[in-house]
Amino acid sequence: MGEVRRAGVGDAATVAGLLHDFNTEFATETPGVTVLTRRLRQRLAGDDLVALVHGEPADALAVVSFRPNVWFDAPVALLDELYVRPDLRGQRIGHALLEAVEALVDGRGGRIVEVNVDGEDTDARRFYATHGYLFIEPGASEPSYYYAKEW
Repeated sequence: MGEVRRAGVGDAATVAGLLHDFNTEFATETPGVTVLTRRLRQRLAGDDLVALVHGEPADALAVVSFRPNVWFDAPVALLDELYVRPDLRGQRIGHALLEAVEALVDGRGGRIVEVNVDGEDTDARRFYATHGYLFIEPGASEPSYYYAKEW
């Protein structure tokens, strides 16, 4: 199995291609590789957004955003995307990426990784549940919901 490494600015087009493939596979709107590459060149240069890639050439990725939060001393991590090419699924690549994400967060002193999953995406829900992710907060009886408003 390939290695997981942090993508640099020079990997922006590769990361963009994987993100575009991800959205295309699931019939989700994408601004295209050119726009994503431009955005990633800028964001990967900072420390608030990190892309981890697997393999050489890259065949899977995780994109994590970090943000300050009043409830924690360290930043909170949002796993924005986790994608493995369809022909490579079932080989524990997603597991390796998720472990790398958690190690990255832990290395920054973080205590929480948040992830949003579409309700009908039972494979993703099962994957995250298997890795200890909950959609019901400890001690709560109702599931958590994610709301969004775009303008």
